[in-house]
Amino acid sequence: MAEEPVNKPTANEDDDFVDPWTVSGKSETGIDYDKLIKRFGSQKVDDEIIQRFEKVTGKRAHHFLRRGIFFSHRDIHNILNLYEAGKKFYLYTGRGPSSESMHIGHMIPFIFTKWLQDVFDVPLLIQLTDDEKVLWRDLKIEDARKMAFDNAKDIIAVGFDVEKTFIFNNLDFIGKCPAFYQNMVRIQKCVTYNQVKGIFGFGDSDVIGKITFPSIEAAPAFSTSFPFIFENKVLPCLVPCAIDQDPYFRMTRDVAARLKLPKPSLIHSTFLPALQGAQHKMSASDANTSIFLNDSAKHIKTKINKYAFSGGRTTVEEHRLKGGNTDVDISYKYLTFFLEDDDRLAEIKKEYESGVMLTGELKREAIDVITPWIQEYQKRRATVTDEVVEQFFKLRPLKF
Repeated sequence: MAEEPVNKPTANEDDDFVDPWTVSGKSETGIDYDKLIKRFGSQKVDDEIIQRFEKVTGKRAHHFLRRGIFFSHRDIHNILNLYEAGKKFYLYTGRGPSSESMHIGHMIPFIFTKWLQDVFDVPLLIQLTDDEKVLWRDLKIEDARKMAFDNAKDIIAVGFDVEKTFIFNNLDFIGKCPAFYQNMVRIQKCVTYNQVKGIFGFGDSDVIGKITFPSIEAAPAFSTSFPFIFENKVLPCLVPCAIDQDPYFRMTRDVAARLKLPKPSLIHSTFLPALQGAQHKMSASDANTSIFLNDSAKHIKTKINKYAFSGGRTTVEEHRLKGGNTDVDISYKYLTFFLEDDDRLAEIKKEYESGVMLTGELKREAIDVITPWIQEYQKRRATVTDEVVEQFFKLRPLKF
């Protein structure tokens, strides 16, 4: 099989725009993920892979897999083969803190990562790229660090196992771990300025910190960056992430071969769309595009009723006659992420598309699913103290 392109894949004017900082779709139905797979050179998560997950783990596939929310991969077979052979690997994912509270779109990779940690019983590294936010935004180091710790509490509340999970923020951690910095330098030596421009589109006026940042996101994909966890053992890595982070790991996989280290495997998620429509993912910088984890039940209801783009018709009569369009309806799209009952989801789809269910009723379904999910989450979040965060950030071996 041909290796994926290392440089930024070329896109036509009609193509969706997806990079680590901007996501914009051309169609009202959202990003064309099949096209994105072809452009990025990844592989589709098909029925065979889903069945293999179930065979190897002995568990039913997560609904994110069954519904194509995690839709693309690089070398996932390698990880499944390793696990089947009784060999070890670890998980690595991350978050670029950009707001005091995360929104439900940020939760998608973490919900799935928790499932992976549980079913494979493996260690997990979570990188908080507060340095990235300082370099890309008008943000002070002190503010970025605070956001990182606030977001760490949001992430911990997903339910990760502290004995198997290490969380770190770059602005504090890199100075404490010489091996991590040494791997950063090894990576930097393998990538030219022209290559990093080609992959990420950096320009001559970009600050020099941006040019070196990709090496920081790449380093956790190598177990030798964490001798206090892995004792310099070389373990393969699986990275669950949204598809917009893939450019970092195309570069990392190219570097891995040159460093004679295992290439990280990846599994990519789609985006939870903004309330206003599927062309954009949720944004932390605009409260009205997103449902935040600290929103009250009243806020959630207001946001969905007021802002969630509808696939309904202009009049009730026309809707009853022609039915609604679930391909563009945001309330329905949110249900595909958060309603676990496959039969109920299929029933809602059928009723809405046939005109039996109206837009207001569909919005109520979304409110009734998302509100209790967030309320349960908020109960867990309230128990995450500074002392709990310290346990996750402590440099220590992990159980695996």
